[in-house]
Amino acid sequence: MILWQTLRFAVGGLMANKVRSALTMLGVMIGVASVILLLAVGNGSSVAVKNSITSLGTNSLTVSAGSAYGGARGGASSGKRLTVADAKALAGDADSSAIRSVAPVVTTTGTALYGNISYNPGSIVGTYPSYFETANQKVAHGDYFTDDDVLGSRKVAVLGATTAKQLFDTEDAIGKRIVLGGTPFTVVGVLQAKGGTGFTDPDDVVIAPLPTVQNAFTGFGPVSQILVQASSADTTTAAQSEITRVLLGTHAIADPSKPDFRITNQASLLTARESTTRTFTVLLGAVAAISLLVGGIGITNIMLVTVTERTREIGIRKALGAPRAVILGQFLTESTLLSVIGAGLGVLAGMVGSHFSIVGIEPVVIPESVLGAFGIAVAIGLFFGSYPANRAASLRPIDALRHE
Repeated sequence: MILWQTLRFAVGGLMANKVRSALTMLGVMIGVASVILLLAVGNGSSVAVKNSITSLGTNSLTVSAGSAYGGARGGASSGKRLTVADAKALAGDADSSAIRSVAPVVTTTGTALYGNISYNPGSIVGTYPSYFETANQKVAHGDYFTDDDVLGSRKVAVLGATTAKQLFDTEDAIGKRIVLGGTPFTVVGVLQAKGGTGFTDPDDVVIAPLPTVQNAFTGFGPVSQILVQASSADTTTAAQSEITRVLLGTHAIADPSKPDFRITNQASLLTARESTTRTFTVLLGAVAAISLLVGGIGITNIMLVTVTERTREIGIRKALGAPRAVILGQFLTESTLLSVIGAGLGVLAGMVGSHFSIVGIEPVVIPESVLGAFGIAVAIGLFFGSYPANRAASLRPIDALRHE
């Protein structure tokens, strides 16, 4: 009965100042919703990056120009870039059974034209047919270009799903001609959609034979990178060793500790990205936690004002025999109700908000963040409400009755 009366008095006290109580609960709600949503965005970003990396396959390796010890164009004294000759040396290495396929890649940008439609795809890639298998790119309509297309420098192209949608909408793209950098290309295939990572769209791409892209855009110089596919996930380390051995030879580097190239595999890249996104998520959570702290300060403020306004009421109740514990319990219950209702509304707002894309990222709610945010909000209500409640319970009846 005492508990029910305490709860009834607390609800009555909050209802007496509806606007003030609502604003205080709003502060708590925003804090809880922020924690849930920001952690969901960080987790969603992590999931998107992980899916993007693993979609390339666990046995893919990327060779880039430059040393881990030097500048962007290589730390070795030669400063040599990667070339098609390097890719051919890797593909023709008779001593390696760990390497399945090799694809040199050049990447550039340009405008694609179809009729009166002009569109700038995310990237224009020049490569070999082995690129599609190495990069786990599957065709949805049409077909890939072939080795004969590469040897003949034919003007054919395979479009990503996004690029095809932008240029052709619902029209069948196969066999149609587009113009890239003033050069006409015939579309021979459209790739299956992979889905974006939130910041980039892997489906926004045009892929064409390497010599054709070099002739139209980049010139016959260095390549951007070389994609290598190991024979299996278990031979990735062996393939990395073979790549290092071959390129040290083609680049005439005597000291193996000073290569002018970098090799990354999907496992190491995934580990690095997961570490980065984990830090990003923690920072987002820390920023959101500040909102909860501000909400707690708001509870303290409102309860102090409430105690001041109801000093005479407290004095009358104590004069009539209300013990210290009852007064303490009443004001603690009020502060707890503010935090519980605000936290409940915050959870609801956070769950609803997580169904919408935020800055291109699909939020993925962490169940622990929902329970944690709610529990912390309630604890904050108890903690920040304890001082005003204790102050109210400590008032002397005679002093409270004299208060104007």
